[in-house]
Parts: sequence; structure tokens; C-alpha cells
Amino acid sequence: MTAAARPTGNEFLDPAILSRIGNLEFVAKAVVEGFINGLHRSPNLGSSTDFAQHRQYTPGDDIRKVDWKLFARTDRFYVKEFEADTNANFLAILDVSPSMRYKGSTSGDRGVSKLEYACFLTAALAYFSAGQRDRVGLATFDHGIVDYVPPSSKHLRLVLHSLDRANRAAAVHSPGESGGAAITAAADAKTLTGRASMMPPMKQLSESTRRRSIVLVISDFYEDPQAVFDAVDNLRGRGNDVICFQLLDKDEIEFPFSDSSNFIDIETGEKMPLIPDYLRKEYKKLVAEHTATLARMAAERRIDYTLFDTSQPIADALYAYLGARERYNRVR
Repeated sequence: MTAAARPTGNEFLDPAILSRIGNLEFVAKAVVEGFINGLHRSPNLGSSTDFAQHRQYTPGDDIRKVDWKLFARTDRFYVKEFEADTNANFLAILDVSPSMRYKGSTSGDRGVSKLEYACFLTAALAYFSAGQRDRVGLATFDHGIVDYVPPSSKHLRLVLHSLDRANRAAAVHSPGESGGAAITAAADAKTLTGRASMMPPMKQLSESTRRRSIVLVISDFYEDPQAVFDAVDNLRGRGNDVICFQLLDKDEIEFPFSDSSNFIDIETGEKMPLIPDYLRKEYKKLVAEHTATLARMAAERRIDYTLFDTSQPIADALYAYLGARERYNRVR
């Protein structure tokens, strides 16, 4: 893409446009810079040596933060605020199992697979976190750990390279047949067998994560909710601040299919002949119950959980992450 054709501003948050830009590092930089354009370069203020700004004293403020020299000059109370120097660990854990390769057959050229969306989002958040002086890392998993980059202040490029590798591998191995492949997995997640379990990789990662971290798990969560959180609890039990983002294609949420056909489960290869018009209502009820249960169980554990439609701008996911991060900083 030439400089003249380069999109600007919020266009970078459109997944369809991002999918046409070959360079993942460029995508991450463009998304983050477009997203925080006009904001203070550090939205999280805390205690560090880098002065950010003065603000007028309000009752309840810590008097140790009062700038007494400025008071002597102005006869008014002001407190100092500093850029947060969190030096936190940020570990993104990304599901690269076959169901994440699903791209809605009704979305045409404007659609992206769930994995593509996840890679764009993870790259942007890693770039953002590195800019906040955090140590960034990445783990991808299927039946087990596929790739692992331990959190480090020097590992941003390794994270981006691993994401690019995961995305390219998925493009090579994506099934050629369209239809409701991943849809079937969602509707009947409790009865189908042969899918990868989150437990082994989550348990392995919990043993590798020795320092308290912000852990973001990105998946379509095609597993029984109890099994999902039994796995995630391995990470949470180590004192990590866990965030769960569930990504679903618009087709998986709305089930817009009309023609009778064989729906193929990407995870198991099982074929199921379906008449969509007869099953749409029941299907949507099952998906709603599944996501509602995930949300409830996450709330019980004080885990930030958000469901995303991958046809929507990445801004929604970025806002959700920043909100969770703000809560994390308040309780540190």
C-alpha cells in the first residue's frame, strides 16, 4: 500500500481494511496511533519519575502530592500527577485451533476470519503495552502450546512475528468449504468430541507465568463454560489479572443461512445435514445461553469478559481492554 493510498484515522479500526495491509507491525502502529490520537500519551497516571501535569487540589487528595513550591508562588494548592510506570507483564494467550479460522460465508470480501481479527487485536494491544513500558509476551495454543514468547521489554517484534506466523499458517490450512462449520461447534459444544481442550495449555502456561501479569485470553470458547473457567482458573490462581475476549463471527451469532446443506464442524470434521430455517431459533437460543453462562461465570470470578462480533471495528475491543487495564491499575 502506497503512502497516498494509506487510510487515516478510524479507518484503521475496520477489520476489512486491516486485512489488506500485509505488514502486521504497520497495522499495530497505525491502529494504536489512530486510536489514541488526541489523548495524553499515557492514559494511566500513577507514581513514577516522569511528570505529567498539575491539577487543582480536591478534598481527599494525598497531601504528599501537593506541589508546595507552586503553592508558594500562586497561593493555591495543586497536586502533581505522573505517568504510570507500571512495568507490568502483558501476556496474550491466543486460540489458534481450527474453529478460529472460520470466516463467515455471508460476509464476502469485507469479512475476516476470527483468527485474523484476533491477530490484529493482539498486535495492537502488544504495541500499545510496549509503549506503556510493559513487558509483552504471547502464547498460541491448540491442543497444546503451539508458540510461546515470554514477556519481555524487548519481545515486541518477536510477538508480532509469531502472530504473523500463526495467521499465515491458518491461511494455508483453512478449509476450502464454506458454510456453518464453526456454527455447528457453537450450537452443540457439549456433545461433540475431538475438539481441543483449554486445560493442558492453560495449566502449562500457569506454571511458566511466575510473575503477576495481565493475561488476555482470546478465543471463541467452543467448550463447556465450566471447562473453560476450570482451565482459566489455573492462571487466575497464580494472582494474574485475567481478561477474556470471546470472538464470534457475525454468522455464528445471527445464523443467516437459508439453504439446506451439510454443515461441517471444523474441529472434528463431522458433517451434519441441516435445514437452517427450522433450527435458527433454537440455535440462537443455545448461543445466547452459552455466552450468558460464560459472562456469569466470569463475573463470579471477577474476570473481565467481553463478547465481540468480528465484523465490528477493533475500537470496541481496545476500549474494553483499556477499561480492564484501568481497573487493574487501581487495585495494584
